[in-house]
Amino acid sequence: MTLRFPLLAALAGLTLAACEDGMMTPDLAALNEPDVVRTTSAIAPPGAKPGTCWGRSVTPAVIETVTEQILVQPAEVLADGTVISPGVYRSETQQRIVRERRETWFETPCDDVWTEEFTATLQRALKVRGHYTGAITGEMDKRTRAAIRRYQEPQGLNSSILSLAAARQLGLVAVAREE
Repeated sequence: MTLRFPLLAALAGLTLAACEDGMMTPDLAALNEPDVVRTTSAIAPPGAKPGTCWGRSVTPAVIETVTEQILVQPAEVLADGTVISPGVYRSETQQRIVRERRETWFETPCDDVWTEEFTATLQRALKVRGHYTGAITGEMDKRTRAAIRRYQEPQGLNSSILSLAAARQLGLVAVAREE
């Protein structure tokens, strides 16, 4: 049997091999995640408790541009409806802020917690909840950050930096008991 499209056959074979090897489907949302999402410096909001670690999410302002036509001179129209001269208009463009820029600070697990095992456990917790589709590697990669964003977004935090509250909800960090 002679194949007319050998390249197509090769691609089909690779696709089937990938399925058999258990490779995951590509996570397209992960492609948009930035490489650096957390700093190790002592950046914190004013009044933060010493020894705590913080993440920051900045939502840019939404600006709307509106163009209006302003009548400068009305049209001259005869009684029978004949237009002698059309109306004269000028365009006026204004920008309005629809939603203000917002900066949200939130507490995060500190660097001493971020071990390879912690990240692997985070990946497993997100996978069980249907947010992570990759292999459990223990590496904080773009796919893991995209899964963190998907997990936190319904809770009102659109960030790929894991919040301490989310880590507690996932059972990764102990919850302090009130005494």
